[in-house]
Amino acid sequence: MTNTQRVRIDKQHPAAYKTLVALSTEVLNTAAAAGLDPLLLELLKLRSSQINGCAFCLRMHTRDALKLGENPDRLAVLPAWEETEYFSEMERAALRLTEAMARVSDGHVSDEDYNAAAAVLTDDQISAVAWLAVVMNAFNRVAITSQYQVA
Repeated sequence: MTNTQRVRIDKQHPAAYKTLVALSTEVLNTAAAAGLDPLLLELLKLRSSQINGCAFCLRMHTRDALKLGENPDRLAVLPAWEETEYFSEMERAALRLTEAMARVSDGHVSDEDYNAAAAVLTDDQISAVAWLAVVMNAFNRVAITSQYQVA
């Protein structure tokens, strides 16, 4: 972190940010229509934010997950979800796809990662998870670039 004063890009171009918020709302509606649990969506938001190192989003989505009744043990092991039995097959598939999309610089979304998700999730669910990852990666980048304060 630097001491450089940053432009708050959400405030500098509020119409663009408002459009991102509207997209997020549409994606959440799409995810609900696809039968994805709101608690799973918070886990996906958290995992994306962990990968991207967005402290602001981590704090916000941890609080949101806890309000929805998430188990603190699951939150504690989320970065190592593959090593635990805490997560269902659907959660694992969604987490894997979300991670692959957050790490596109590591070689894009591989057929292996995509096929693992497709073996468990419906087409509507794959699309909803992918759109959620797109939106979360965008929000993470807005917060990180603007250095949103976490106090």
